[in-house]
Amino acid sequence: MTHAEEVAQGDRFKFGANWRQFLALLNDERIAEAEQSLRRMLEVDDLNGKTFLDIGSGSGLFSLAARRLGAKVHSLDFDPDSVGCTEELRRRYFPGDVRSGSDWIVEKGSALDTEYIRGLGRFDVVYSWGVLHHTGNMWLGLGNAELAVGPGGRLFVAIYNDVGSKTARWLWVKQTYNALPEFLRPLFAAVVSVPQECKILARALFNLRPGDYLRTWTDYSRGQRGMSKWRDIVDWVGGLPYEVATPDQIFDFYRARGFKLTKLRCGNVGIGCNEFVFIRES
Repeated sequence: MTHAEEVAQGDRFKFGANWRQFLALLNDERIAEAEQSLRRMLEVDDLNGKTFLDIGSGSGLFSLAARRLGAKVHSLDFDPDSVGCTEELRRRYFPGDVRSGSDWIVEKGSALDTEYIRGLGRFDVVYSWGVLHHTGNMWLGLGNAELAVGPGGRLFVAIYNDVGSKTARWLWVKQTYNALPEFLRPLFAAVVSVPQECKILARALFNLRPGDYLRTWTDYSRGQRGMSKWRDIVDWVGGLPYEVATPDQIFDFYRARGFKLTKLRCGNVGIGCNEFVFIRES
């Protein structure tokens, strides 16, 4: 089915429409946080002379961060609005790339289209953060992503953590959100977030530091990849399709394909994303 057909049937969240709202909040501080996230996980100072494939570019923030770090970037997304977001950031920050069409390519494409991904060639860095579990066929997407990694290249993926029965409940939340009329969805997202927000608030009050809670909203981008707390909540509550994996499953999947794990973040993520950086050894 097309993107529009999946949305109409309630099987797909409009990720791009959510990230269009985020672009109004984007500033230099958030971009710097995104750059630092790439530096930290890829263990590099910059990406000068490197090629970077962003599978599921979303808001376009990390394509922009990679470009600012010196990479030659290729961005793709299945969601037309996400493609539009990425194009907008390219227009704002690298207008010369719009004209040349070579150092930052932005296009509509599917992570599930094996021949399309294979046809893109090989890259020094393939990046897909929180995307492949939203494709409807996560394992095919994970397999396709490795096709684009060049010899000695790095693959940086983030995948929702499998937490058993809580995962099943979260799937119900997402399905309910997408079945609601659009005008009720923000209210539903807010209600769903209340238990977690109450825990954070209670911890801050117990420590006699109520300002800590306020800073989870006002300073959310710090250490959070430059993102927006509310847009992240909406994304998490509404994000369909939805699949999960344990860290061991992801590790075994890529080890069998000649990759070595170089960086891992999987502690205390709950229903969030485990992050992996692999390098192709063979």
